[in-house]
Amino acid sequence: MMRQCSLIVFMAALLLVSGCISPQVKLFTDATEPLQEFTIQGKGKAKILLIPVRGIITDAPGKQFLRSAPNMVQEIVSQLGKARKDDDIKAVILKINSPGGTVTASDILYHEIMAFKEETGVKIVAAMMDVAASGGYYISLPADLIMAHPTTITGSVGVIFMRPKLEGLMEKIGLGVEVNKSAKNKDMGSPFRPTTGEEQKILDGLVRELGQRFLHLVATHRKPGQEALAQISTARICLADDAKGLGLVDEIGYLSDAISKAKSLAGLSERAKVVVYRRTKYPDDNLYNISMTKGGPLSLMAPGLSQILTSLQAGFHYLWPAAVE
Repeated sequence: MMRQCSLIVFMAALLLVSGCISPQVKLFTDATEPLQEFTIQGKGKAKILLIPVRGIITDAPGKQFLRSAPNMVQEIVSQLGKARKDDDIKAVILKINSPGGTVTASDILYHEIMAFKEETGVKIVAAMMDVAASGGYYISLPADLIMAHPTTITGSVGVIFMRPKLEGLMEKIGLGVEVNKSAKNKDMGSPFRPTTGEEQKILDGLVRELGQRFLHLVATHRKPGQEALAQISTARICLADDAKGLGLVDEIGYLSDAISKAKSLAGLSERAKVVVYRRTKYPDDNLYNISMTKGGPLSLMAPGLSQILTSLQAGFHYLWPAAVE
Protein backbone atom coordinates (compact mmCIF):
# COMPACT_ATOMS: atom_id res chain seq x y z
CA MET A 1 0.00 0.00 0.00
CA MET A 2 2.81 2.39 0.89
CA ARG A 3 4.61 1.55 -2.36
CA GLN A 4 1.42 2.18 -4.38
CA CYS A 5 0.85 5.54 -2.70
CA SER A 6 4.45 6.59 -3.37
CA LEU A 7 4.10 5.55 -7.02
CA ILE A 8 0.90 7.61 -7.44
CA VAL A 9 2.54 10.70 -5.96
CA PHE A 10 5.65 10.24 -8.12
CA MET A 11 3.62 9.80 -11.32
CA ALA A 12 1.46 12.84 -10.53
CA ALA A 13 4.52 15.00 -9.87
CA LEU A 14 6.15 13.75 -13.09
CA LEU A 15 3.08 14.62 -15.14
CA LEU A 16 2.88 18.07 -13.61
CA VAL A 17 6.54 18.80 -14.32
CA SER A 18 6.26 17.52 -17.90
CA GLY A 19 3.17 19.63 -18.54
CA CYS A 20 0.99 16.63 -19.37
CA ILE A 21 -1.64 17.75 -16.90
CA SER A 22 -2.72 21.17 -15.74
CA PRO A 23 -2.15 22.23 -12.11
CA GLN A 24 -5.92 22.90 -12.03
CA VAL A 25 -6.77 19.23 -12.64
CA LYS A 26 -7.86 17.53 -9.41
CA LEU A 27 -6.42 14.10 -8.81
CA PHE A 28 -8.25 13.78 -5.49
CA THR A 29 -11.47 15.11 -4.02
CA ASP A 30 -10.59 18.17 -1.96
CA ALA A 31 -12.14 20.79 0.31
CA THR A 32 -13.38 22.84 -2.64
CA GLU A 33 -16.03 20.20 -3.29
CA PRO A 34 -19.39 20.86 -1.58
CA LEU A 35 -20.41 18.85 1.46
CA GLN A 36 -22.90 16.10 0.72
CA GLU A 37 -25.15 14.21 3.09
CA PHE A 38 -24.78 10.45 3.43
CA THR A 39 -26.95 8.15 5.54
CA ILE A 40 -25.07 5.78 7.84
CA GLN A 41 -28.10 4.08 9.37
CA GLY A 42 -31.86 4.46 9.75
CA LYS A 43 -34.71 5.22 7.34
CA GLY A 44 -36.84 7.81 9.13
CA LYS A 45 -37.38 11.45 8.18
CA ALA A 46 -35.74 12.93 11.29
CA LYS A 47 -31.95 13.02 11.29
CA ILE A 48 -29.06 12.91 13.74
CA LEU A 49 -25.88 14.49 12.37
CA LEU A 50 -22.57 12.91 13.39
CA ILE A 51 -19.63 15.35 13.30
CA PRO A 52 -16.12 13.93 13.87
CA VAL A 53 -13.71 16.17 15.81
CA ARG A 54 -10.27 14.61 15.55
CA GLY A 55 -6.80 16.02 16.17
CA ILE A 56 -5.45 19.34 17.36
CA ILE A 57 -8.02 22.13 17.45
CA THR A 58 -6.63 24.88 15.25
CA ASP A 59 -7.63 27.49 12.71
CA ALA A 60 -4.26 27.19 10.96
CA PRO A 61 -4.44 25.96 7.34
CA GLY A 62 -3.61 22.33 6.67
CA LYS A 63 -0.50 21.54 4.65
CA GLN A 64 -1.08 18.66 2.26
CA PHE A 65 0.18 17.60 -1.14
CA LEU A 66 -1.77 18.03 -4.40
CA ARG A 67 -4.98 19.10 -2.63
CA SER A 68 -6.31 21.66 -0.22
CA ALA A 69 -6.97 20.81 3.43
CA PRO A 70 -9.37 22.87 5.54
CA ASN A 71 -8.56 23.49 9.18
CA MET A 72 -10.70 21.99 11.92
CA VAL A 73 -12.55 25.20 12.82
CA GLN A 74 -13.46 25.85 9.18
CA GLU A 75 -14.66 22.28 8.65
CA ILE A 76 -16.87 22.08 11.74
CA VAL A 77 -18.37 25.54 11.20
CA SER A 78 -19.19 24.52 7.62
CA GLN A 79 -21.00 21.42 8.86
CA LEU A 80 -22.96 23.37 11.46
CA GLY A 81 -23.89 25.89 8.77
CA LYS A 82 -25.24 23.16 6.49
CA ALA A 83 -27.17 21.61 9.40
CA ARG A 84 -28.80 24.99 10.15
CA LYS A 85 -30.52 24.85 6.75
CA ASP A 86 -32.04 21.41 7.34
CA ASP A 87 -35.10 21.36 9.60
CA ASP A 88 -34.93 17.56 9.72
CA ILE A 89 -31.69 17.71 11.75
CA LYS A 90 -32.95 17.19 15.31
CA ALA A 91 -29.73 16.23 17.09
CA VAL A 92 -25.98 16.53 16.60
CA ILE A 93 -23.36 14.15 17.99
CA LEU A 94 -19.83 15.55 18.33
CA LYS A 95 -17.53 12.51 18.12
CA ILE A 96 -14.48 13.93 19.88
CA ASN A 97 -10.97 12.54 19.80
CA SER A 98 -8.72 15.52 20.57
CA PRO A 99 -6.04 16.55 23.08
CA GLY A 100 -7.15 20.19 22.60
CA GLY A 101 -5.48 23.00 20.74
CA THR A 102 -5.05 26.74 20.75
CA VAL A 103 -7.06 28.84 23.20
CA THR A 104 -8.71 30.93 20.50
CA ALA A 105 -9.60 28.06 18.14
CA SER A 106 -11.13 26.12 21.04
CA ASP A 107 -13.11 29.18 22.11
CA ILE A 108 -14.33 29.82 18.55
CA LEU A 109 -15.70 26.28 18.32
CA TYR A 110 -17.30 26.58 21.77
CA HIS A 111 -18.97 29.82 20.64
CA GLU A 112 -20.14 28.39 17.30
CA ILE A 113 -21.60 25.26 18.93
CA MET A 114 -23.39 27.37 21.56
CA ALA A 115 -24.78 29.70 18.86
CA PHE A 116 -25.97 26.74 16.77
CA LYS A 117 -27.71 25.19 19.78
CA GLU A 118 -29.42 28.44 20.78
CA GLU A 119 -30.55 29.30 17.23
CA THR A 120 -31.88 25.88 16.25
CA GLY A 121 -32.91 24.18 19.49
CA VAL A 122 -31.14 21.05 18.22
CA LYS A 123 -29.99 18.67 20.95
CA ILE A 124 -26.25 18.11 21.19
CA VAL A 125 -24.44 15.06 22.54
CA ALA A 126 -20.66 14.93 23.01
CA ALA A 127 -19.33 11.40 22.51
CA MET A 128 -15.73 11.15 23.73
CA MET A 129 -13.41 8.58 22.20
CA ASP A 130 -9.69 8.01 23.04
CA VAL A 131 -8.97 11.51 24.34
CA ALA A 132 -11.16 14.54 24.95
CA ALA A 133 -8.80 16.62 27.04
CA SER A 134 -8.35 20.36 27.60
CA GLY A 135 -9.71 22.09 24.45
CA GLY A 136 -11.29 18.76 23.48
CA TYR A 137 -13.27 18.99 26.70
CA TYR A 138 -13.83 22.76 26.34
CA ILE A 139 -15.83 22.30 23.13
CA SER A 140 -17.94 19.59 24.84
CA LEU A 141 -19.36 22.02 27.39
CA PRO A 142 -22.36 23.22 25.32
CA ALA A 143 -23.62 19.62 24.97
CA ASP A 144 -26.91 18.57 26.52
CA LEU A 145 -25.22 15.30 27.45
CA ILE A 146 -21.56 14.29 27.59
CA MET A 147 -20.82 10.58 27.20
CA ALA A 148 -17.34 9.16 27.68
CA HIS A 149 -16.20 5.88 26.17
CA PRO A 150 -15.23 3.42 28.94
CA THR A 151 -11.54 4.01 28.12
CA THR A 152 -11.66 7.78 27.43
CA ILE A 153 -9.05 10.09 28.95
CA THR A 154 -10.47 13.54 29.65
CA GLY A 155 -10.01 16.52 31.97
CA SER A 156 -6.84 18.66 31.77
CA VAL A 157 -8.94 21.75 32.46
CA GLY A 158 -6.30 24.44 32.19
CA VAL A 159 -4.04 26.45 29.91
CA ILE A 160 -0.41 26.11 28.95
CA PHE A 161 1.89 28.71 27.34
CA MET A 162 4.51 26.97 25.24
CA ARG A 163 7.39 28.54 23.37
CA PRO A 164 10.73 27.21 22.15
CA LYS A 165 13.92 28.51 23.84
CA LEU A 166 17.03 28.68 21.69
CA GLU A 167 19.49 30.85 23.59
CA GLY A 168 21.58 27.91 24.86
CA LEU A 169 21.88 26.39 21.40
CA MET A 170 22.77 29.73 19.85
CA GLU A 171 25.54 30.30 22.38
CA LYS A 172 27.04 26.92 21.51
CA ILE A 173 27.14 27.64 17.80
CA GLY A 174 28.19 31.27 18.16
CA LEU A 175 25.03 32.96 16.90
CA GLY A 176 23.23 35.98 18.36
CA VAL A 177 20.24 38.21 17.65
CA GLU A 178 20.29 41.98 18.02
CA VAL A 179 16.96 43.62 18.92
CA ASN A 180 15.92 47.28 18.90
CA LYS A 181 12.62 47.74 20.72
CA SER A 182 10.31 50.63 21.56
CA ALA A 183 9.60 49.36 25.09
CA LYS A 184 11.23 46.92 27.48
CA ASN A 185 8.54 44.22 27.16
CA LYS A 186 8.18 44.38 23.37
CA ASP A 187 10.08 41.12 22.82
CA MET A 188 8.56 39.32 25.81
CA GLY A 189 8.69 35.55 25.33
CA SER A 190 11.59 35.80 22.89
CA PRO A 191 13.20 32.40 22.19
CA PHE A 192 16.57 34.10 21.90
CA ARG A 193 17.06 35.19 25.53
CA PRO A 194 16.04 34.16 29.06
CA THR A 195 12.71 35.40 30.43
CA THR A 196 13.06 38.11 33.07
CA GLY A 197 11.34 37.94 36.46
CA GLU A 198 8.94 40.75 35.52
CA GLU A 199 8.05 39.05 32.26
CA GLN A 200 7.46 35.76 34.05
CA LYS A 201 4.93 37.45 36.36
CA ILE A 202 3.09 38.95 33.40
CA LEU A 203 2.97 35.63 31.57
CA ASP A 204 1.84 33.81 34.71
CA GLY A 205 -0.98 36.34 35.02
CA LEU A 206 -2.14 35.73 31.45
CA VAL A 207 -2.04 31.97 31.92
CA ARG A 208 -3.94 32.26 35.20
CA GLU A 209 -6.65 34.45 33.64
CA LEU A 210 -7.17 32.14 30.66
CA GLY A 211 -7.22 29.14 32.98
CA GLN A 212 -9.86 30.80 35.16
CA ARG A 213 -12.00 31.42 32.08
CA PHE A 214 -11.95 27.69 31.31
CA LEU A 215 -12.71 26.75 34.92
CA HIS A 216 -15.56 29.28 35.07
CA LEU A 217 -17.19 27.70 32.00
CA VAL A 218 -16.87 24.25 33.57
CA ALA A 219 -18.51 25.54 36.76
CA THR A 220 -21.27 27.23 34.75
CA HIS A 221 -22.12 24.29 32.49
CA ARG A 222 -21.38 21.32 34.75
CA LYS A 223 -22.00 22.76 38.23
CA PRO A 224 -19.65 20.42 40.14
CA GLY A 225 -19.38 20.66 43.92
CA GLN A 226 -16.58 22.68 45.53
CA GLU A 227 -14.51 19.60 46.32
CA ALA A 228 -14.83 18.29 42.76
CA LEU A 229 -14.06 21.73 41.31
CA ALA A 230 -10.92 21.92 43.44
CA GLN A 231 -9.70 18.64 41.90
CA ILE A 232 -10.67 19.74 38.39
CA SER A 233 -8.77 23.01 38.86
CA THR A 234 -5.48 21.10 39.21
CA ALA A 235 -5.78 20.36 35.45
CA ARG A 236 -5.48 16.62 36.13
CA ILE A 237 -6.47 14.06 33.53
CA CYS A 238 -8.78 11.22 34.45
CA LEU A 239 -10.43 8.11 33.06
CA ALA A 240 -14.15 7.90 32.41
CA ASP A 241 -15.18 6.61 35.87
CA ASP A 242 -13.31 9.38 37.69
CA ALA A 243 -14.59 11.97 35.21
CA LYS A 244 -18.15 10.90 35.95
CA GLY A 245 -17.48 11.08 39.68
CA LEU A 246 -16.20 14.65 39.28
CA GLY A 247 -19.20 15.63 37.21
CA LEU A 248 -17.20 16.21 34.03
CA VAL A 249 -19.29 13.67 32.09
CA ASP A 250 -22.86 12.45 32.44
CA GLU A 251 -22.63 8.84 31.32
CA ILE A 252 -20.22 6.16 30.16
CA GLY A 253 -20.97 4.18 27.03
CA TYR A 254 -20.25 3.46 23.40
CA LEU A 255 -21.05 5.43 20.27
CA SER A 256 -24.22 3.39 19.79
CA ASP A 257 -25.29 4.45 23.30
CA ALA A 258 -24.66 8.10 22.39
CA ILE A 259 -26.93 7.69 19.36
CA SER A 260 -29.66 6.18 21.56
CA LYS A 261 -29.34 9.09 23.99
CA ALA A 262 -29.53 11.61 21.16
CA LYS A 263 -32.74 9.99 19.93
CA SER A 264 -34.18 10.08 23.43
CA LEU A 265 -33.21 13.73 24.07
CA ALA A 266 -34.70 14.83 20.74
CA GLY A 267 -37.82 12.67 21.11
CA LEU A 268 -37.02 10.66 17.99
CA SER A 269 -38.07 7.15 17.03
CA GLU A 270 -35.63 4.31 16.54
CA ARG A 271 -36.08 4.77 12.78
CA ALA A 272 -34.34 8.17 12.84
CA LYS A 273 -31.46 8.50 10.39
CA VAL A 274 -27.85 8.96 11.41
CA VAL A 275 -26.19 11.09 8.72
CA VAL A 276 -22.74 12.51 8.01
CA TYR A 277 -21.47 15.26 5.75
CA ARG A 278 -18.67 14.24 3.40
CA ARG A 279 -17.30 15.33 0.04
CA THR A 280 -17.27 11.85 -1.43
CA LYS A 281 -19.09 8.55 -1.05
CA TYR A 282 -17.45 5.62 0.72
CA PRO A 283 -18.47 2.00 0.22
CA ASP A 284 -19.45 0.22 3.44
CA ASP A 285 -19.44 3.56 5.32
CA ASN A 286 -19.94 3.46 9.08
CA LEU A 287 -19.89 5.50 12.28
CA TYR A 288 -16.13 5.23 12.74
CA ASN A 289 -15.07 6.66 9.37
CA ILE A 290 -13.52 10.10 9.97
CA SER A 291 -12.55 10.82 6.34
CA MET A 292 -14.15 13.69 4.46
CA THR A 293 -12.49 13.27 1.06
CA LYS A 294 -11.20 10.46 -1.13
CA GLY A 295 -7.52 9.68 -1.46
CA GLY A 296 -6.47 9.73 2.17
CA PRO A 297 -4.01 12.14 3.73
CA LEU A 298 -0.99 12.92 1.58
CA SER A 299 0.96 15.13 3.93
CA LEU A 300 4.46 16.20 3.00
CA MET A 301 5.47 15.16 6.51
CA ALA A 302 4.77 11.97 8.40
CA PRO A 303 1.25 11.83 9.93
CA GLY A 304 1.24 13.72 13.20
CA LEU A 305 4.66 15.38 12.75
CA SER A 306 3.22 18.61 11.33
CA GLN A 307 0.84 18.81 14.28
CA ILE A 308 3.69 18.36 16.73
CA LEU A 309 5.69 21.13 15.06
CA THR A 310 2.65 23.41 15.07
CA SER A 311 2.03 22.74 18.76
CA LEU A 312 5.58 23.90 19.57
CA GLN A 313 4.96 27.38 18.20
CA ALA A 314 4.70 30.06 20.85
CA GLY A 315 1.14 30.52 22.02
CA PHE A 316 -1.49 29.84 24.64
CA HIS A 317 -3.10 26.43 24.41
CA TYR A 318 -5.96 24.50 25.95
CA LEU A 319 -3.92 21.38 25.27
CA TRP A 320 -2.70 18.20 26.92
CA PRO A 321 0.74 18.00 25.22
CA ALA A 322 1.35 14.35 26.08
CA ALA A 323 -1.53 13.28 23.82
CA VAL A 324 -0.38 15.11 20.69
CA GLU A 325 -0.04 12.52 17.92
